Amino acid sequence: MHEDEGHRGRARYTLTEEEHGHAWGVCAEVEGLFGEVQRGTYKLFGWVPRTEVHGWVGDRVWLVPDDETLGPWLVEDAEGLGRSPGTDSLVLVGLDGYEGPPEAHRGRVRVHDGHRWLGACREFVRVLPPDEQSAHPLVLRGLAQGDQLRAALIKGTRRALELEQAALEIRDDGGEPLTELLLRTRVRAWRPSSYGTDRIDLELDGGSFTPVPEYARPIWERWFTGPPDTKGVWGGLDTRLRNAWLDLVRERACRGTRRDRPAGHAYELDGRHVTDEPALYLALGEAVNGPGGYFGGCPAALDDCLGGAFGYTAPASLLWREAATAREHLSQALTPDGRPYDLFGMVLDALAQGGMHVTLA
Repeated sequence: MHEDEGHRGRARYTLTEEEHGHAWGVCAEVEGLFGEVQRGTYKLFGWVPRTEVHGWVGDRVWLVPDDETLGPWLVEDAEGLGRSPGTDSLVLVGLDGYEGPPEAHRGRVRVHDGHRWLGACREFVRVLPPDEQSAHPLVLRGLAQGDQLRAALIKGTRRALELEQAALEIRDDGGEPLTELLLRTRVRAWRPSSYGTDRIDLELDGGSFTPVPEYARPIWERWFTGPPDTKGVWGGLDTRLRNAWLDLVRERACRGTRRDRPAGHAYELDGRHVTDEPALYLALGEAVNGPGGYFGGCPAALDDCLGGAFGYTAPASLLWREAATAREHLSQALTPDGRPYDLFGMVLDALAQGGMHVTLA
């Protein structure tokens, strides 16, 4: 695009075409970015609890059938709505993961959140909504158009208005890449914008766009201002918001550039807030790469980071302060199928194999 290259440097949002990489337009405001995510609803009949399941339950909740020929099913960002009045069933809502449960299952199922067993049910069924809710559109306000978008809008055909390989690139206030949201959408409408005579408000169909959950808005708004300048800013957040923080840390790291420190560097990890899994990776990321830094978000990603190109060169040393906190909270974890394992010990082993000599303090 050529209309306003200076504006592009200051704009937060860039609508791009993925295949050829050209920009359809840039703007500073997007309406509909945040919203309530459509969730699946499950009734778990004959619920026998092992702990209270009410409110937010966990980022990853697994349904493990007694039938060993079937694998576990994943419900992400799960919430318990309590028991249905006058019944023995529990209502669970969440996002169906890539291993999402079927519409129904007749047979005993145990449920865990990756760290503890929550209970069991004799069968479950997915409760379909009475009718599909219409998705809210995504509106790019004050959009400065690129040549390709202007040509498509002038043409105005259904095919021209399909944006099948689009992405919304998002930058922080300093102009640094923050994240990218993939869009498979179409132009619904456009109109002159109050932002200026050369700008439009572009309305995109939101049917295939999953909004950022409303609860994560404060985390995003914090990151819009730029990365933190001190470690542990996330320490006072609950697990759900720590996960949202880790998502942005990971996304930003994948789009930034890093320079590996030379071998022999001494790192220090502040373990005071390592009371859950996202905190483990947030603290480790900041130990290696400073405030807001990334160094893995799961065991497989940690192995990748230890291999290089993420600020680290083996061998090195790590002083893990207040390691007892992580040992207390992360030594008893569960695999998706419910087998116990020691997450804290697994991470220590991975660090050792990656050339990081760890001293626990």
